[in-house]
Amino acid sequence: MGTAIIIGAGEGLSASLARKLHHRGHKLVLAARNIEKLDVLQKETGATLVACDAADAGDMEKVFAAADALGGPIEIAVYNPSARVRGGITELDPDAVKSAILITSYGAFLMAQQAAKRMIPNASGAILFTGASAGVKGYPNSSTFAIGKFGLRGLAQSLARELHPQGIHIGHFVIDGGIRSAGRPERIESPDNPDSLLDPEAIADSYLHLLDQPRSSWSWEMEVRPWVETF
Repeated sequence: MGTAIIIGAGEGLSASLARKLHHRGHKLVLAARNIEKLDVLQKETGATLVACDAADAGDMEKVFAAADALGGPIEIAVYNPSARVRGGITELDPDAVKSAILITSYGAFLMAQQAAKRMIPNASGAILFTGASAGVKGYPNSSTFAIGKFGLRGLAQSLARELHPQGIHIGHFVIDGGIRSAGRPERIESPDNPDSLLDPEAIADSYLHLLDQPRSSWSWEMEVRPWVETF
């Protein structure tokens, strides 16, 4: 097994995915702004930790250099970061909007570029992006998030058309609903409303399902949502 990189690692989905990839035998590189929060996950998985501003090209190069240093091919790259700035269009701070868009979509481009440079010569690998319902449906007072997530989805669709014929599997995941989190009381279900939030373990299983698809029937996009979610 080669190396898997997760940009924007933390609790929840990325931690679930990191553990599952570790159990499959992948070496891991986990990148985040604050790597101190990853100490427990690092001990569980033996991951290499890299401090990274996802929207900084130099930082992204450092992440992939750390992966290169582990030896073997980089087989999987996952992009999780996003940023929101809520508010009406006349109220938004342009600098905050710019920063959010850079994190949500430009950083994904930086990761994909570094990953593709390494995967194209091997004609194999997978690049995965964590999207949201905001990438297919713009909501009021959420224009910044829509710009970022629409851009992310457009990047993924374009790369699928470009890189699938070169043996590199692209996956965009529309996460439509709240993700269960023990650390956030508002993200814990009541007993009378079970499975109304997405289970991060189940989402990670969907990522693995896409990774395991034979190339004769590749998907480039998958939607996941709780059974009670309206759409």
